Amino acid sequence: MLQAKQEVYQLLNQLPENISFDDIQYHIYVRQKIRRGIEDVEAGHTISEEEFDKRMTKWLEL
Repeated sequence: MLQAKQEVYQLLNQLPENISFDDIQYHIYVRQKIRRGIEDVEAGHTISEEEFDKRMTKWLEL
């Protein structure tokens, strides 16, 4: 994976020139969350669909 600084440079080059700071922060946040999700999957930090359904059922009952 790219270093964080390199990834931000690439992201900035892909975004429109008139983008706001808030929008830039949002795009960085989304990329960070996606990266963490991919890293979790690669590390085996996942749950089964059945376990997910159990957890969601309990959460939705609240």
